[in-house]
Amino acid sequence: MSKRKVRFFNKTGPCNPDDHYMLPPEDRLIGAQLHRYIRDQLYWVLHAPRQTGKTTFLLSWMRELNVDNNVVACYVSVERCQGIPDIERSMPAIYEAIRQYAGYAQLPVPKITDVHPASLLGATLTEWSRLVAPKPLIVLFDEVDTLEGEAMISFLRQLRGGFAARGVGTFPTSIALVGMRDLKDYITASKDGVAPNPGSPFNIKEDSAVIGNFSKDDVAHLFAQRTAETGQQITHEALDYVWEQSQGQPWIVNNLFMRATMRVLDEDSTETVALEHVTAARQQMVLARETHLDALTYRLEDPRIRKVLESLMTGDSDMTLAESEGFRLCVDLGLVSLVKGTPQVANPIYREVLARKMTFGAQTAIPEPEWAWEKPDSSLDMDRLMVEFQKFWRRHSERWEETANYTEAFPHLLLMAFLQRVLNGGGEITREYAAGRGRMDLAVEYRDHIYIIEIKMIRSHDGPETVLEEGLEQIRRYRDSICATAPAYLVIFDRRPQAKAKPWDDRIGWEKIDDVTVVRA
Repeated sequence: MSKRKVRFFNKTGPCNPDDHYMLPPEDRLIGAQLHRYIRDQLYWVLHAPRQTGKTTFLLSWMRELNVDNNVVACYVSVERCQGIPDIERSMPAIYEAIRQYAGYAQLPVPKITDVHPASLLGATLTEWSRLVAPKPLIVLFDEVDTLEGEAMISFLRQLRGGFAARGVGTFPTSIALVGMRDLKDYITASKDGVAPNPGSPFNIKEDSAVIGNFSKDDVAHLFAQRTAETGQQITHEALDYVWEQSQGQPWIVNNLFMRATMRVLDEDSTETVALEHVTAARQQMVLARETHLDALTYRLEDPRIRKVLESLMTGDSDMTLAESEGFRLCVDLGLVSLVKGTPQVANPIYREVLARKMTFGAQTAIPEPEWAWEKPDSSLDMDRLMVEFQKFWRRHSERWEETANYTEAFPHLLLMAFLQRVLNGGGEITREYAAGRGRMDLAVEYRDHIYIIEIKMIRSHDGPETVLEEGLEQIRRYRDSICATAPAYLVIFDRRPQAKAKPWDDRIGWEKIDDVTVVRA
């Protein structure tokens, strides 16, 4: 007798309930009225970051609609058009995508000949609607954000051209446009940053809906499915850690659960998943350069995104930040979220991989330390490490900063690169940064010891004593939230022009103020 198939936590591609533990993605839809889109023949937009469940929802909803037997629904991905801005190549590619997905769904396949690319999509949808009549046709277009330039404009114009005539046998009665961004953002990007005017011919959507992250209860309910099927339990501490690290981002949740149950533990194990299993899973995930995380770090090449992340790292208060195109893009990508009105990187996993990416170049250029950075008891000699960093900063910072992509956050990134190079995988750095905080906090964990570091900057508008007083109060508060007995180091970079003009001997400093070591650079 064959062994009963056990479902697993999925981190690659859409989920399906036969193979994967999953929660109904439609339960996380915000701003959608699915029944109305079908009943009232409406076009609508669904946008959310990658790996949040959009495609899983579309395929699930398609199956549900087709079971009803009163409509014909088909999923179509236009991802193949990525990087093809001209309509002469993009429209035939969309035409072939429609034919391919119609074949997958065992639906009539439209065939169009001798039609100009500017009319090909409209003609295809008209013919497809005729073929499936007397049932109405519903099309779920995925990856619409891959279209660009004239291809995007032509795609939307042809949908608009058929919108007024939509109906059974004439044109799709309902269309979903799905991607990372809202429709107006596609249009703006396609028109070189010019926003659509109120009379724009692209105004064909009824709603713009989003898919939210898992709630904390969702995370627990997802693992409960495995417990029900295999008997494997998970501790409250492990669940809390998954929530804290992921903030409910579905791909991260599934990845941590998958690695904990199939990599850290054997896939047939019924041992209770504990905190140490999930922390090991996290480390695996960060070091594995997963495709989803790599795709996010690739976005750092965009100057708009670099500017936003630099503001978050330095903790600057910028009243124009939330109004910028870069900030909206970061939110759409899921890189940044607003927590109690404060912009910050969406979750600790993203904070880790983004910081690693931004410091990688500097880290590889820092020579392997030849000085003793461990004490005889194998704990970290943080005093020695900070002294060596001051030397390194003195010798290299001015020259390296000239070629740095991140000028404002350069001190933060170089210190993190130095720490990462010394630890070399032997320790862990937890980073806390957000807009308006005026600082970056680091918790370094090495061989069961914790060290607290806070980075502050003195700028032209700051008073050095005020920055020092703020820093001392902030680092003590942060240390108390992590480990009240941990050694604390307040690192202050004086970025004022007059400070940079001073001799290095006057810029470098070291003093102990009660229970905090103040390191000046």
